[in-house]
Amino acid sequence: MKSQADPDFPTSPSPSERDLPPGRHLLLREHLMTEIRQSESKTRAEAPEPAAPRRRKPWLRPVLVAGAVAASVAAGLLVASPFGGDSAEAAPSKEAVAMLKEIAAAAKRSPAPKDVRDDQFTYIKSKVAYSSEGGLDPLHQREIWLSVDGRHTGLLHEPVNDHKNVRMKPELPLADYDSNYRNLEKLPTDPVNMFDWLNKVADRDSNGKPFVVVGDITREALMPPEQAAALYLAAAKIPGVELDDDAVDAAGRHGVAITWENDGERSELIFDKKTKAYLGERSVLTEDKPFGKKGEVLANTAVLERKVVDKAGERP
Repeated sequence: MKSQADPDFPTSPSPSERDLPPGRHLLLREHLMTEIRQSESKTRAEAPEPAAPRRRKPWLRPVLVAGAVAASVAAGLLVASPFGGDSAEAAPSKEAVAMLKEIAAAAKRSPAPKDVRDDQFTYIKSKVAYSSEGGLDPLHQREIWLSVDGRHTGLLHEPVNDHKNVRMKPELPLADYDSNYRNLEKLPTDPVNMFDWLNKVADRDSNGKPFVVVGDITREALMPPEQAAALYLAAAKIPGVELDDDAVDAAGRHGVAITWENDGERSELIFDKKTKAYLGERSVLTEDKPFGKKGEVLANTAVLERKVVDKAGERP
C-alpha cells in the first residue's frame, strides 16, 4: 500500500544536523546534547535551553549531532585498539559461529527491496530505552527516516528525547563508511573483505571494536541481502563473540543473542529463533562500575518496522 504523508510533521526546515554515522555514537551525550540545543537556539533565535541531564557514561544511543561538534569531541575521546578489553584474546565460541552462519544464510535469502530510488528513505520504527542519571529511561517509540543515498534531508521523531520532527540535513561529502543504503550496496559480499572493512572502520571510528560497527549497521540501516550475509559471517570472526540461546528484546520477544563483552559490559544483538531476523539489542553491566551495578541494563531496544518509503515523514 502506498505510504501516506503524516500531517503532524512540519514542512519547514530545521537545524543542519544528522544521526550519527557508524561507530561515532560512543561520545558523551551530555556534551553533545548541550551543543545541539545551543545550535538550535541560535538558529531559531530563541533563548538557550537547559543542558540535558548528566548521563553516567558514554553509551551507544543514536543521537543527533552537528557534524563539527561530533568531530571535535571524537578527536578527544576515541582511542583505537585491536579489539579492546576482556575480549581481546578470546576466540569466537563454536555456538556463536554456527548461529551466525544460520543468521547469514537467512539474511541472504531475504528479499531485497525492489526499484529503490535515490530520493527515497529507509523508515525504521523501534522501541528504545537507554540508561540515564535516574536509571533506565522509560521505554518509548523512536521513528527515523534515513536518506537512501545519504544526500536528502531525513527526519527523526522521538519526542521523549526532545527530538520531535527534527530534520536531518546531509553532511557532505559523504564518508565511505556512511550507512545509507547506496553505500551499503558497495560493501563487500564476502566475509573476508567485509571483516577487513569492519576493522578499518573500527580503527577509525569505534574505539577499534568491530562488534560495535556490526551493531551500528544492524541497528538503524537497511542492509542489502548479500552484504548482510557477509556482515554476519564476518562477525563470526570477531574474538569474544558468544551465544545466548534465550534473550528478550524491548518488545518482549524471545530470541537468540550474539553477545560480546568488553570492559565490564555485555552487548547483545538479538535475532528471532525461527526466522533469524534481527529483533533488537540489549546491553548489561557484568561488573560493578562507578555509574552502575552488575546486572543493570544500560540499553534495551526492539525494531518494529523497517521499510522504504517515498518521503521523510511518511509511514508504511
